[in-house]
Amino acid sequence: MKNRSTFYLIALLSVFVSNSALANEPVSTAYFSNKAIGGHDTIGYHGLQQGAKAIKGQQTYTATWKGAEWHFVSEAQKQAFLSDPTKYAPAYNGHCANALSLGEGLIPTSGKHWLVLDKQLYLFYAARGVNRWLSGDYQEYKTEADKAWQTLANN
Repeated sequence: MKNRSTFYLIALLSVFVSNSALANEPVSTAYFSNKAIGGHDTIGYHGLQQGAKAIKGQQTYTATWKGAEWHFVSEAQKQAFLSDPTKYAPAYNGHCANALSLGEGLIPTSGKHWLVLDKQLYLFYAARGVNRWLSGDYQEYKTEADKAWQTLANN
């Protein structure tokens, strides 16, 4: 019950904050820092087996992109990201792909729940979103999430 209450509180807060200030929060970051995707190395996901634990970056290797701090495991990872950030950055600037596909708005993520589909990183608020995308028609869900993202980005 506590997890459900926390989810609804986060969802409510994100609707108020994100819908009114998409430009002010271009990347899903931690509530009390400017760290993107929970400090996980966004390049690292692309080399992992699905279901593996995401790799935390180090503060030593930090880059700033779209107003957020991105952490990496090495200088080489950081430079690879900076040379082509859109290749490695998560879809929807790290907001929950499943929530967008369901019309629930911008829900922040921690980087713990993820999928790489067609070379694109998608992040999720919870494991049930990952499971939904894996067991259903992720391309249809992606289409719905893309529509929602465009609507929010144009407001």
